[in-house]
Amino acid sequence: MSEIKFYFNAPDRLTTACSITSKAVRQGHRILVHAPDTQLARRFDALLWTGQALSFVPHVAASSPLAPRTPVVIASDLDNAAHHDVLLNLADTPPQGFESFGMLIEIVSTDEADRQLARQRWQSFKRAGHTITAHDLAQRA
Repeated sequence: MSEIKFYFNAPDRLTTACSITSKAVRQGHRILVHAPDTQLARRFDALLWTGQALSFVPHVAASSPLAPRTPVVIASDLDNAAHHDVLLNLADTPPQGFESFGMLIEIVSTDEADRQLARQRWQSFKRAGHTITAHDLAQRA
């Protein structure tokens, strides 16, 4: 069963996703970022290029021929995933097939609508019998 981690009280969901992605890559993980629409994928891609001044996080789109060799792959679905290490979900719903990944990361901002959708995802995972670890980002500030 996948390890599921919820990081909540993120000041900005995408900026936090970039930070967590960067940290995971430094720890040797490979991350598939589930960005269900093109606009979200582009915003995440741009943030990886500009987010941290002195670090570069190698990343490509799932359609790239370099996807199997790149630590971060941005995909709109999980079909033909380049790897099954860590899945970072930027969708509002649990992605189909997340169970094939060793770890699933969910990031929840302080926005009430985002929190409500995250509660629904949490309940869905709980009903399916998954163990969830919660990390309060407000306590780290």
